[in-house]
Amino acid sequence: MWKNKKLRAFTLLEALVSLLVISGSVLLFQSMAQLLASEVQAQKNNDIKEWLLFADQLDAELSRSQFDKVENGKLYVTQGGKGIAFGKSNKDDFRKTDSSGRGYQPMLYGLKEAQITKEESLIHIHLQFEKGLEREYVYRVEEKG
Repeated sequence: MWKNKKLRAFTLLEALVSLLVISGSVLLFQSMAQLLASEVQAQKNNDIKEWLLFADQLDAELSRSQFDKVENGKLYVTQGGKGIAFGKSNKDDFRKTDSSGRGYQPMLYGLKEAQITKEESLIHIHLQFEKGLEREYVYRVEEKG
């Protein structure tokens, strides 16, 4: 009774081709996941490098300056007889300007918020980045006197 009926079924060749396609897809997915993970790591390292460059640059600027005051979210110093201000701009960067806010020298991009406070002889610069990263820069100043 069953001998006369032909049943549709997969051949061995069709099964091997489908297994080959599935394994190729899995390998492609795995390599794309590894590429994405390495890109995320590279971006994280780039953020760290940018922060270290900013910290070194700010340290160099402050070491050759004389502290004046912290006011309205800005750090004011005197450098070579000229008033200089450091702080977050209206955009997304932390910049160096003259004491009246003119001039433009961005030091760090991608900021969401920046708070500058002074406690005794320590300046605290707390930065929140748009990507969620938070960093704090602390610098000891000598008061004029």
